Amino acid sequence: MKSPKAIKYLTWTSIGIVLFASIAWVGLSRVTGAINRVSVFNNLINRPDKASSAVNYLVVGSDTREGLTAAELKLLRVGSTKTAAGARSDTMMLVHISKSRDNAVIISIPRDSLVTVPAHIGLDGKTQVPETQAKINAAFAWGGAPLLIQTIEAKTDLRIDHYVEVNFAGFKNVVDALGGIEVCTKKDINDPGSHLVLSAGVHTLNGIEALKYVRTRDFDGLGDIGRMQRQQQFVAAVFRKATSTGVLLNPFKVKNLISAVFKTVKTDETLSQGDIVNLAKQMKNLTPGKMRTMTIPLGTSNGYVSGLGSVVIWHETLAPELFDRLRNDTAVVDVVKPSPSSKKSASPSPSVIDKFKTSTASENLCGTVKY
Repeated sequence: MKSPKAIKYLTWTSIGIVLFASIAWVGLSRVTGAINRVSVFNNLINRPDKASSAVNYLVVGSDTREGLTAAELKLLRVGSTKTAAGARSDTMMLVHISKSRDNAVIISIPRDSLVTVPAHIGLDGKTQVPETQAKINAAFAWGGAPLLIQTIEAKTDLRIDHYVEVNFAGFKNVVDALGGIEVCTKKDINDPGSHLVLSAGVHTLNGIEALKYVRTRDFDGLGDIGRMQRQQQFVAAVFRKATSTGVLLNPFKVKNLISAVFKTVKTDETLSQGDIVNLAKQMKNLTPGKMRTMTIPLGTSNGYVSGLGSVVIWHETLAPELFDRLRNDTAVVDVVKPSPSSKKSASPSPSVIDKFKTSTASENLCGTVKY
C-alpha cells in the first residue's frame, strides 16, 4: 500500500450526471479490466481538427435500469430493467479539461436542443436516413453514442476525445461508495415525477435519493433547465466529497470508489488504463475553485418547431463563442485588470466578466454549508 502522499487525483465525470470524482491509482490495475468498452469513433468521418492538448469528454447518463435490484427499482419507481433498442439519454454533459490539467469546465446540454442530425443508417440496420432536424436526444436514440458524437461535433466544431456512459446503477453505486452526498435546497421539494420529497435545507442523500434529486423536474416550473442547474450543483458536491481528505486518505473508500466507477460505466474504445493513470497524475492541481459548471448559452428555452414541438435553441452568438474558447483552450471567464493609476492609492481589484454565467464547485449556494 502506498503512502497517502502517493494518492493522485483523477477527475472523472458521470451522472445521471457526469460525476466528477477524484480517485487514486492505488489498486487501479486490479479493477480496470471491469470497464465496459463501446466502439464510438471507428466509423466517424469529417471530424473537427484538434486545436490543443486539452481533453474533451462527452458524458451521457443513460436511463437504462440494468444493475438495480427489484427493491431499488421499487424505491426509484422507474419500471423494469427491460431496455428498448435505442436507449434514451437522461443527461448529457460536455467536460473540458485544460491542457495544463488544472482547470475544468462542465457544460450541461439540454436534451431538447434543436440540432441537425447527420445522415445515418436507421435502427433496422438497412435504411439510409437523410440529414434531418431533431432534438439532440433523438441522435442518441437513433444511433447511440457514435451518432450523438457526430451530431455534437457538427454543431460545435469541437472534437470529442473520449466518451463515458453511466446508467442508473453506476450513478447510485458511486454516490454510495462516497458515503452519500450533501445537497442544499432553498425550497421544499415534492415532485410527483421523481417521487422526491425534501424539506428546504441541508440533506445527505444516498444513491437512490440522489438519483431522484438529479432527475426531479416537476416542482418549480423550470423543467429541464432547473433540473440541469441541480445536476451541476450535485456534480460540484460530488467533486468536493471525492477530493476531500476523508476520502483520499482512506484506502478502503478509494478502492470502493474505483470499483464502483469501473464496474458500472462504459467508455470509448480508445480510453486506456494508461490514459487514466496519466490523467490522474496530471490533475493533482485541480481544485473545486478551478472547476466551473454551466449550461450552454440559450437563445430560447421554449422554442417551437412544427413536427418536433417544444425545443431549446442555443444562443446564436454566445454559444459559438463558448465553443471557440473551448476549441482554443482559453478561459471561459475574463479577468480584466484595471489600468495603472498615477495616484498613490490602493490599486483597484481586477473585475471579473462571466458572460456565460458559470459557477465553481467551491461556491456555497445555500449559505449554511461551509465547504
